[in-house]
Amino acid sequence: MSTCVKCPATQWPNSNRDDCIDKEIIYLSYEDPLGTSLALISVLFFLLTTLVMGIFIKYQSTPIVKANNRDLSYILLLSLKMCFLCNLIFIGHPLQVTCILRQTVFGVTFSISVSSILAKTVTVIIAFNVTRPGSKLRSWMGSIVSNSIVLFCSLTQVLICAVWLGSSPPFPYYNMEDEIGKILLTCNEGSLIGFYCVLGYMGFLAFISFIVAFLARNLPDSFNEAKFITFSMLVFCSVWISFIPAYMSSKGRYIIAVEIFAILASSAGLLGCIFIPKCYIILLRPEMNTRAYLTQKK
Repeated sequence: MSTCVKCPATQWPNSNRDDCIDKEIIYLSYEDPLGTSLALISVLFFLLTTLVMGIFIKYQSTPIVKANNRDLSYILLLSLKMCFLCNLIFIGHPLQVTCILRQTVFGVTFSISVSSILAKTVTVIIAFNVTRPGSKLRSWMGSIVSNSIVLFCSLTQVLICAVWLGSSPPFPYYNMEDEIGKILLTCNEGSLIGFYCVLGYMGFLAFISFIVAFLARNLPDSFNEAKFITFSMLVFCSVWISFIPAYMSSKGRYIIAVEIFAILASSAGLLGCIFIPKCYIILLRPEMNTRAYLTQKK
């Protein structure tokens, strides 16, 4: 008892209680099978999105690509590629810069994706109503309105992130309480209010996009994109609603794994529901990719 020495916070006693040894530092690394799997899936989805974008560029003059706003489709595909790549920032040794980039890059890229979907839905509604006699929406046609929606919604998220980083930014955190003999190296979100504001704003955009697309789903057309947008936003919202309890109940590296899985699932849902049906028509059903077919009424 007279020579008893307490080990530092980063160490703990060995089995004989006569020496202090370093605690094991745990984080989601690329050497970890879980980290390797998530990184590989992210890269594969990035390549798939690149392939889809290549198809759209090659067939950009076809009616189905032109009818669904090519510019917004390219913006959405680029943002989805960034969403898949941003998962790689979540894997590896947490640093000050990566902790800051994780949530901000994720929040901004997802806001661009969801605002692009909202702009596509608004464009669909305007396009169907502009043909009515005496319609006042004719002046709203064109890329100015859709680009303004994407720019405004994205800049709002950038402003939220800037306020968050300016007040209390994320930082690397050594968690020594959750597991005995181990140090969980994670990113502390700093201001939880800022973090939840980023997620809340993204959820707000997704909810508005879902409601607008749902209301426009029955517009008469042989290829009404609002139907696919409705289903994609339903998948998107379902994933992130499920993410909240899973995130709150997870610990250590599994918190990061849950968030990466949510990003992958929601991004893949947007890619699959919106673009895969179009690629199917472009590549396998070219007879449906004609102006006469797209303009026929049900």
